[in-house]
Amino acid sequence: MSRNFELLQRIGREQALYATAATEEPIPDLEPIRPIEPLPNITPVGSRLKIEAAELEEITKLVQRVFLLPGGESPHTVVFSGAESGNGCSWVCARVGEVLANQVTGSVCLVDANLRKPGLSEQFEVENHLGLTNALRDREPIRTFAKLLSCPRLWLVTSGSEADDAPTLLSSDRMRFRVAELRSQFDYVLIDTPAVSLFNDAAVLGASTDGLVMVLKANSSRRESARTAIQELRAAKVRVLGAVLNQRTFPIPQAIYEKL
Repeated sequence: MSRNFELLQRIGREQALYATAATEEPIPDLEPIRPIEPLPNITPVGSRLKIEAAELEEITKLVQRVFLLPGGESPHTVVFSGAESGNGCSWVCARVGEVLANQVTGSVCLVDANLRKPGLSEQFEVENHLGLTNALRDREPIRTFAKLLSCPRLWLVTSGSEADDAPTLLSSDRMRFRVAELRSQFDYVLIDTPAVSLFNDAAVLGASTDGLVMVLKANSSRRESARTAIQELRAAKVRVLGAVLNQRTFPIPQAIYEKL
């Protein structure tokens, strides 16, 4: 049974309802952001993702509708979150990152902000040693914690060392500074977060980015759960860019999509 998904909401439908909150503030005790320096001796790590033709087609549609809009106003820093746990958010985020990196000339960085149950390192089969939690505690540039993957122009910041204080770290001024630093160091930043129904991490991070893509699971996610998640994101002033139905194995009428 092949895994498949389809974009449920086109970008722009929620623009009148959701506005990105201006939460970034200067942090005087941190070093200023420095431009990217050439790193010629880095050896790529990890494995390339295996993807079927039907999956590639749908992921390509998602990438084009969210990141490659004409006019230069496309989002560049986007959070991915599931309405519920187990919706395959890390799987979707990883594959969107790889397809995007193959469609643009700029750099793409995946960030695993699911500090309680990280998944991006497993997707690419890389070690989760130093990563986001370490970057939030140390003063080294964010580039120090990014790994160049085997896919050209694709980087990964894993979740890093275990953190009992995950909510505090992700809502801190230092996290907002790191998001701003990621913006300056990479052309596109995709952040994987826990489900909206479990924690408020997606809402916290979504408010300081260009928006959020919600991942739903076919035959599992309920309409009421999706509505509740959207209401919570709306209350946090997070711009919802669209919703993805993961693991769809049968056609669903467009009329049903419109009701979500």
